[in-house]
Amino acid sequence: MKRLSWPGRMPVDPYILLLLGTVGLAALFPARGTAADVASGASTAAIAFLFFLYGARLSTREAINGLKHWRLHVTVLVCTFVVFPLLGLAARGLVPVLLTDPLYQGLLFLTLVPSTIQSSIAFTSIARGNVPAAICAGSFSSLVGIVVTPLLAAALLGGSGGFSADSVVEIVLQLLVPFVAGQLLRRWIGAFVTRHQKVLGLVDRGSILLVVYTAFSEGMNRGIWHQIGAVPLAGLLGVEAVLLAVMLTLTWYGGKALRFDRGDRIAIQFAGSKKSLASGLPMASVLFGAHASLAVLPLMLFHQMQLMVCAVIAKRRARDPLDPTGEQAESRSPAAA
Repeated sequence: MKRLSWPGRMPVDPYILLLLGTVGLAALFPARGTAADVASGASTAAIAFLFFLYGARLSTREAINGLKHWRLHVTVLVCTFVVFPLLGLAARGLVPVLLTDPLYQGLLFLTLVPSTIQSSIAFTSIARGNVPAAICAGSFSSLVGIVVTPLLAAALLGGSGGFSADSVVEIVLQLLVPFVAGQLLRRWIGAFVTRHQKVLGLVDRGSILLVVYTAFSEGMNRGIWHQIGAVPLAGLLGVEAVLLAVMLTLTWYGGKALRFDRGDRIAIQFAGSKKSLASGLPMASVLFGAHASLAVLPLMLFHQMQLMVCAVIAKRRARDPLDPTGEQAESRSPAAA
């Protein structure tokens, strides 16, 4: 959990720099022909292994115990798979004024992917919130998203990508089956995975970089980057900034309206307002095929934006003064921005 030391100012996550560097590499040296086939096969295998590790890491006992806090988890799931998609559908009215249709499809896909795990936990810890709740909420969201995200994408995006029953089956085979296998083998390999988290973390990140390289290489080979201009890109950034601000505010005040305590509200805000790059990228590569590079661009931008903004919020929440009962008082500003 190196991310526990992030927030200081407005951090640019080093991993985002690696992602951008991978995009640049794909632009200069895209994989073609046999190399493209090898890269595609390698990325598929790497993502399957990544979700196998996710399954091996998640303690079944922790997951079962986490179900006791079902109101919080339902709240996060509703934010992730109901409120976010509704806002994504509402953004359709911005086409073609602020967004091109391909960028809108990527934005809508962004609203369908599950929440993060690692960064939600890290920011909740920094803000002195309910860390166990954040662990379970992020894990449940990721697990539910393996099935729900492709189904929502098929329903809401329709013919915009390569959606079919085969696409859903492929995602289940690539993500859910390895996850379940990891759970089943956890009793034998769980201790090993826990001891080597740092090394296996490199596998996590390397897998995502490989998926990015494969997707953007395909985009370069098909010349789809000529479809993006500076104005639509600026419009996308503006729309994503508004989307993030709305979700941060809704999750904070929604938690208050539902009478959650401060620690739970912090977990809800960080888990309910974020989207997972690790889960979204492999799904997009399956669902969008040749157009995956455009589809994941909004997700990559939103990922960095949420890290920067949530780092500031977490730092401010950590400085909240103590009230007379010994609990930290709430920040004065709605989203602590």
